[in-house]
Amino acid sequence: MEITIKPGNINGTVTILPSKSHLHRLLIIAALADRETFIRAGHTEAEDVEATIACLHALGAEVARQRDGFAVTPLRACAKDGRVILPCRESGSTLRFLVPVVCTLGVTGDFQMAGRLPERPMEFLEAELSRHGITFSRPAPDILRCEGKLTPGSYAVPGNISSQYITGLMLALPLLGGDSVLTVSEPVESENYIDMTIDAAAVFGRKPEVLGGYQYKIRGVGGFAGPGEVMAEGDWSNAAFWLCAGAMPGGNVTCRGLNPNSLQGDKEVCGILERMGAKISWNGDAVTVTEGVRRGVEIDAAAIPDIIPVISAVAAVSDGTTLIRNASRLRLKESDRLKSTASVLNSLGAKVSELPDGLRIDGVPCLSGGTADSWGDHRIAMMAAIASSACRSPVTITGAEAVNKSYPDFFDRLADLGKPAKEARG
Repeated sequence: MEITIKPGNINGTVTILPSKSHLHRLLIIAALADRETFIRAGHTEAEDVEATIACLHALGAEVARQRDGFAVTPLRACAKDGRVILPCRESGSTLRFLVPVVCTLGVTGDFQMAGRLPERPMEFLEAELSRHGITFSRPAPDILRCEGKLTPGSYAVPGNISSQYITGLMLALPLLGGDSVLTVSEPVESENYIDMTIDAAAVFGRKPEVLGGYQYKIRGVGGFAGPGEVMAEGDWSNAAFWLCAGAMPGGNVTCRGLNPNSLQGDKEVCGILERMGAKISWNGDAVTVTEGVRRGVEIDAAAIPDIIPVISAVAAVSDGTTLIRNASRLRLKESDRLKSTASVLNSLGAKVSELPDGLRIDGVPCLSGGTADSWGDHRIAMMAAIASSACRSPVTITGAEAVNKSYPDFFDRLADLGKPAKEARG
């Protein structure tokens, strides 16, 4: 899909989708609980969430959409001597969260992967699960097969590769028939996402016991205790695009449905925008960002890689230089996001240079506009749309359908905020 967006300010109010990160966790834990759980959440058809739901259905759980959330009936049994096909699509969270879970069930799991997902690192997680009774193979380039049954014991994973490894184990180890100890080596990145998993597990009665540092004792009790009803938070990762739009020239945007005390790491977008000179104000669950002076800053991206592309769009039209460090993990996303962010912003008239682990962005007064390739990456497509508010000429985004991965209604909400996107007709 190719869409064109005219120059102009982004102003108005938008209600934020439920957090993809939080919803993944709640859906999976609810499917492993001892009774039905209702997850109260706003409407979402994000492809990553759909992938998790499809995999839970394959395992024997039921996830029924309702007007205000999801009713989850736990899985009761899998075909013990059969093979389960799990369509992960391009969702790294779905894959990394569910591989350890499936390994506890004693089934053969074929995880189907699409896009760049087969290239994203799994070696450390596979190695640790292999030490505890699991055999992995790749019968095809886009299929990861696991066989065997996981055993309790001592688990060790690095903390600087992906917090999704840690979450996957925290979701799986309570299903076993014995206790386990999970040790995460330092440095630990994306610590807030580990805390989010611990919090979700606690809601379902299975909070890991902290033994010290990043070592956790996890009771193997056969599953989780359903609370009956839980609520999914609003998504700070997607809110970041609108909040950054508020910091762009002439911007003023209010996002409703956000938890100011959230454990989501991307909540830091408010602090970064404030350092860059934007005006931030709160009213209950609503935060408003209004254009300020916009100045370059230094940003440590280790805990907040997902919001770096759209922060870079703001930096592109900020006075001075912005330096983004500790962002090497961005090279392993749906695109190499250091390369794609620099390429797209430069194609629109910015001055962005790649660094080995980050970006240098020298601000310019405004962008020129032009054509932006989404690189098949939802966050790059949305970044280009937000950047259009600082352009003199229209922005045409090719491959704009990439937004369906996390935010299918993105261009509808953009229109609600005063910037309709026109789709090219073939």
